[in-house]
Amino acid sequence: MGVSVGRARDTTCRALLYAPHDAFRRDLDRLAAAVAAGKGDAAHVRAGWDNLKDQLRMHHDLEDRLLWPRVERAVAGRPADLAVLAEMRAEHARIGPPSARVDAALADRTGGGAIAAVAAVAALRDVLESHLRHEEATALPLAESVLDAAQWRELAAEAELRCGAGAPLFVPWVVDGIAPVARSRFLTALPGPVRERNRVMWEPRYRKRRLWST
Repeated sequence: MGVSVGRARDTTCRALLYAPHDAFRRDLDRLAAAVAAGKGDAAHVRAGWDNLKDQLRMHHDLEDRLLWPRVERAVAGRPADLAVLAEMRAEHARIGPPSARVDAALADRTGGGAIAAVAAVAALRDVLESHLRHEEATALPLAESVLDAAQWRELAAEAELRCGAGAPLFVPWVVDGIAPVARSRFLTALPGPVRERNRVMWEPRYRKRRLWST
C-alpha cells in the first residue's frame, strides 16, 4: 500500500504540477532573451508567449478549481495551512497585471516599447519566480502530505477531463529542450499510450510550430 500511495502522489505531482514550473521558467528565459535582442515582435516569439500564457492559465485553473479545494477539505480546522492556500490564490491573481504589461509592451512597435518589454518581462519573471518558489516550498508539499492515493487518482482523472484537449501541446511543451534525465522522469510518469502519441504525433507537430525561434 505504501508503494501505491507514493507512486500516485509522485507521478501526479510530477506530471501536472512540478514539471510545468520548470517549463514556465525556461520560456520566460527565452522571452527575456528575445526582447533583449529586439526580437520580441517576431512571429514565433509571439506564438511562444501566447502558448506560455495559455499554459499558465490552465495550470492555475487546475490548482484553483481542482487541487486547492481538495487540500482545503483535508486541512479544515488548520488555520496556518488554510492561510497557505489563500496565499496561493492571491499570488495567482497578482500574476495577471505584469503579464498584461508584457502584452502591452510587445504590442508597442516603437523604440520605447522595446525598452519597456525588457522591463516588463523582468518584472513578470520576478513575480512568477517568487510564486513558484513559495508554492514549491509550502503548498505542494502540503498537498502531497494530506491527499491519499485515491484522491490523487481522482484529481488526475478530473484534470484529464478538464484539460485533456490541451495534452497534445502540454506534453511536448514540458519536454521541449529539457535534460534527458528530466525528460525521462516526466514521460515515465505518463501512461504508456500518452507517451506513444507524444512520440509519434505530438512532438513532431510541436517542433513544426518553431515556438520561440527568431
